[in-house]
Amino acid sequence: MHKIGVIGAGTMGNGIAHVSALSGLNVVLVDINSEFLEKGLAAISKNMDRQVQKERISATDKDSAMGKITTSTDMNVLKDCDIVVEAATENLKIKASIFKQLDEICQSDCILATNTSSISITEIASNTNRPEKVIGMHFMNPVPVMKLIEVIRGHLTSDETASAVQDLSAKMNKIAVECNDYPGFVANRILMPMINEAIFCLMEGVAEAQAIDDIMKLGMAHPMGPLALADLIGLDVCLSILEVLHRELGDSKYRPCPLLKKMVAAGTLGRKTSHGFYNYY
Repeated sequence: MHKIGVIGAGTMGNGIAHVSALSGLNVVLVDINSEFLEKGLAAISKNMDRQVQKERISATDKDSAMGKITTSTDMNVLKDCDIVVEAATENLKIKASIFKQLDEICQSDCILATNTSSISITEIASNTNRPEKVIGMHFMNPVPVMKLIEVIRGHLTSDETASAVQDLSAKMNKIAVECNDYPGFVANRILMPMINEAIFCLMEGVAEAQAIDDIMKLGMAHPMGPLALADLIGLDVCLSILEVLHRELGDSKYRPCPLLKKMVAAGTLGRKTSHGFYNYY
């Protein structure tokens, strides 16, 4: 693979573009307006500067990688990509619309991947005429740091597609681990109920936020407490994933905590809004 398209210049999309460019791929980053693209490029540059300061890459590496990234608000520029990774909002209707467009725009041998953290790959693939070429590539946040890519096959994803994604992951210096297409896959099916239970503990007065996080860090060797992690992920994203788990699996253990729903309704979404379980001013 030589050219990758990335849809969405937000936290996940710019991270995917970042690691793709550093791995030597030509990157086309697409979003709905130029302001989002400018912010995405600025984030990539800032994060690469951090890597230069830590001597993980050289200044020359950064310059070369930034030169490999082009941006556009027109999805037609993706027509000659070898693979396109969608990293848009965690909403099935939005993803379905994007994949219908990609199926028409991209060449027949182009792999269409989604960075969804919970939505069915099979259902997303059903919006195309190439379900064998559709696959999940769930990157972890922050993308430049985290090694894992959770690779999810849809019901009709081919071995050839899965193998190509494994090779691409290795080229990005990531470790691809496969799982099957069930709600939340593995990462979020396990992680989100833990975060949700931590929020219940806070709501019920079992402990303060910092105490909950400290207990999980010091007692369970977690690098970050569940509430701080929820703030990093985005409380709206956490709620969306829990709603998928609750709806698709039908088990009350996945019901979102009322406090989480209230915070999302209030627009206190974590780091992205400078306020969640903690303040980030």
